[in-house]
Order: sequence, then structure tokens, then C-alpha cells
Amino acid sequence: MGRIRKHIKVNGRKCWTLFDTGARNTYIVPEIAALLTTAKLAKPFRSASGGNVKESTSAAVLNAQVQGHKVSTHAVVVDEIGKDEQGKSIEIIFGALAMQQWGIRPIPDEERLDLTNYPKEFV
Repeated sequence: MGRIRKHIKVNGRKCWTLFDTGARNTYIVPEIAALLTTAKLAKPFRSASGGNVKESTSAAVLNAQVQGHKVSTHAVVVDEIGKDEQGKSIEIIFGALAMQQWGIRPIPDEERLDLTNYPKEFV
């Protein structure tokens, strides 16, 4: 499992993000959702994260820049994600499905992201 912590930009705001291959979906906190277009979910979405079950009633389209590359993905809004190993609040969990979609590969040993597979053409 790979986990990398980096800032990404959402509407010009730097957001502390955990790129986590162990998380299937992408999650954002309400402060980030306020920068985006959100929608109420037809029924509550439950997910297990960090040993807790989180319930959400809204989602958003996360348009962001990862190391200068534009990405767009579906994100579930959760009240709180938690803190990283240094005690810094995580604002976004960028999940495995989004990383696969955008060709992002975490390299934990080097604490960096590999975007060499970022799509250059959209068919």
C-alpha cells in the first residue's frame, strides 16, 4: 500500500492531501467542498476509514491541480478525515480509483508522485 502526502491546488487554494492506494474512493472535508459544486446523495454513503465508519450525504466534483496537472474526480464529503503522522489535518484523501484514472503512481520510498502515465490525450 502506498501513501504520499502532498499539497494540491483546488481553486487556487493549497490543500493538504493524502494519496492513499488503500482508499478506494476520494474524500474531502466540508471546507474544501465549499470551494466546489456539491450535490446531495440519493441515500447516505457509508465508508470505513481510519477504523471508523463515516457517513456522508453529499458529494462533489473535485477539480484540482496535482503537480501542475489538471484532474477531475468524484469526491465524497465527510465531516473529518483526521491527521497525518505529523499531526497535520488532512483535507483530501485522493483514492486509488482517481489515481488509476489519472495515471498517478505514489512512490513511497522517495515520498513523491509519478505522473509519467498522466493522460496526454483524451479519447
